[in-house]
Amino acid sequence: MTSASQVPRLLALVPYLQAHPDADLAQTASVFAVTQKQLVADLKVLWFCGLPGGAPGDLIEVDMDALASGRIRLTNAEFLARPQRFTPEEALSLIVALRAIEEMADAELGPAVRSARAKLEAAVGAGADRVDVDVSAGHEVIRGRLADAILAGTAIRLSYHGASRGVATEPIVDPAGLGTRDGYGYLTAWAHERSAWRTYRLDRIVAVEPTGEPVGDHGPAPALASGWLDQRPDAAEVTLDLRPAGHWITEYHPMVSVERLPGDIVRARLLVADPAWFRRLLLRLGPAVARVDPPEAAASAIEAAREALGP
Repeated sequence: MTSASQVPRLLALVPYLQAHPDADLAQTASVFAVTQKQLVADLKVLWFCGLPGGAPGDLIEVDMDALASGRIRLTNAEFLARPQRFTPEEALSLIVALRAIEEMADAELGPAVRSARAKLEAAVGAGADRVDVDVSAGHEVIRGRLADAILAGTAIRLSYHGASRGVATEPIVDPAGLGTRDGYGYLTAWAHERSAWRTYRLDRIVAVEPTGEPVGDHGPAPALASGWLDQRPDAAEVTLDLRPAGHWITEYHPMVSVERLPGDIVRARLLVADPAWFRRLLLRLGPAVARVDPPEAAASAIEAAREALGP
C-alpha cells in the first residue's frame, strides 16, 4: 500500500464515517475495497491527523475500544466541513493544476473540472487571466476510452500516427497509465509486437478498439518523466561532444565552456532549463552529436527519433 492510494482513501473515509456513525468495520472495509487490517491501519493514521498544533483537541479521535469490537466511532473531525480559505498564490496554483487536469480529462471528468476551475477563477478575479496551460493531449473521447481500458484491465488496438512522415500503425497494447511530459499527453503501454514498454502520444492516437482480452502481467510500468532535470531548481549543466557539423551551436547559444579535443571534436558545456528545447536541439544536431553527458539528458530525443523512424 502506497501513500498515493492511501491519502485519497483517507479523504473519502472521514466524510463516510461522519455520515455513518458507529459504522461496522467489516462493512466499511468492503465499501472501500480493502481488508479490515488495512482499514484499521488507515484509522491509526487518522488518529494523528488534525489541525496544526497537535494538541488532543486538535486531532481526529478514533475510539480504539470500539474498534476492537468491530465498530468505528470517529469524532473531532468537524473542522473538515469548514470552508477552505486560500491565499491568492494557493488559488492560482490550484487553477494551474485544474487546467492541466482539464487538458487530460475525459468526457465524464471534464465538466466537473471545468466547474471547479470556473469557481476558483471567479474568486481570484483578474489574476486568473495570467494563467495559461497548453497540453497536447488529443481528443477527450480517446482519453475516455483509454481510461476505461486501463480501469477494466483490457488490451486495446490503437490506430496510431506515430511517424512524422504520416505512417499509421495499429499496435495491440496493454494500457497501463496516462501522463504528461514536456507539454504532451502520453499513454504508457506494453506493446505486444515488440514485447516491451512503449509510450504513445495522445494527440497521435486516432482510434481505440477494445480487444476483449485481459492485460498481462509485465511488472511495474516505467516512470514517464525522464527525471534528468526533475531535481534541478534552476538549470542543469549538460556536456556535448560535437563533430564538425555541430560546432556552430557554440556561436549561437550561451556556453559555460568550449574545449577542443583531438579528432576535431568540440566539447561544449551549456546550461539547460527546458528539456523540450534541449530535445529539439539534439534532434536538429542529429549525428553531429558524438556524446551527451549525462546520458539520460538525451533519452527524450532518442525516443522521439525512434518514433519518427517508425516501427
